[in-house]
Amino acid sequence: MYNAFFGITDNPFNLSPDPAFLYRSSQHEEALANLIYGVQSRKGFIVLTGEVGTGKTTMLECLREYLESQYIEFAFLFNSRINPQQFFEMIAYDLDLRCERTSKTEVLFALNNLLIQQMNEGRTTVLIVDEAHNLDWEVLEEIRLLGNLENRKGKLLQIVLAGQPEFDRKLDAPNLRQLKQRIVLRYNLKPFSLEETAEYIDSRLAKVGLSDQSVFPDALVTEIHTRSRGIPRIINGICDNLLLTAFAMESRVCTQKMLDEVSDDMRLEWPGRRLRPIRSLYEDSFEAPSLRDRGD
Repeated sequence: MYNAFFGITDNPFNLSPDPAFLYRSSQHEEALANLIYGVQSRKGFIVLTGEVGTGKTTMLECLREYLESQYIEFAFLFNSRINPQQFFEMIAYDLDLRCERTSKTEVLFALNNLLIQQMNEGRTTVLIVDEAHNLDWEVLEEIRLLGNLENRKGKLLQIVLAGQPEFDRKLDAPNLRQLKQRIVLRYNLKPFSLEETAEYIDSRLAKVGLSDQSVFPDALVTEIHTRSRGIPRIINGICDNLLLTAFAMESRVCTQKMLDEVSDDMRLEWPGRRLRPIRSLYEDSFEAPSLRDRGD
């Protein structure tokens, strides 16, 4: 809606995880390097955690791009609220296993044959599970058992588990200690620093043709960082709403007043926030009668 007004070619703050808009901060570069290294080295279990909105799914999308470019077979489980039977059905579907997909036994035989064939060809196979914190205990145990498939050269199946910080706490449970011991690579994504927030906003605007941006003044970027707590998804939501508000007001520069309005609309909470008084919808329409007017 506002692209032509600001002279940009695309929406720079889309909430969808698009690898084309990846801001290569040092931690995101390191996280992606860990994922790729873990797959290449046949490490078996790799865990990626981070708060909601810190970019885990974007990292997984980048990993998928890499796997596709290298013609590496992989299954991607995006819905983690599944039971063991659904888990094996989804693996069979994603890997296009030629078997009765409702039979766990047949899926396991077909999967084992695929893994051995891939290994004989000098290749590997990857299982990616997003939202892993939602996995049932039974499914996690099935995943652990899949990690036992190996030969002298390493693990036959590389398993990437991504989830919120509570997944780390889940792995601390006594009944998952065997799975926890098998995790050889871990990475935790943290919120951006102020400097990273500024670079993140600039990089996304530059990708759509707005280099040396002046839409978001430095002081406003500092306030955006505070209110978003450095979380990329919230930064995107704030900036997208700010651009829309500025477009509606025919202003090419976003202001503090606009940010206050957007913050209220998004119900943002941040440390040190002072709640502003809520005005009645009818405040401008009439004045409340005084005691004298009411005859009290």
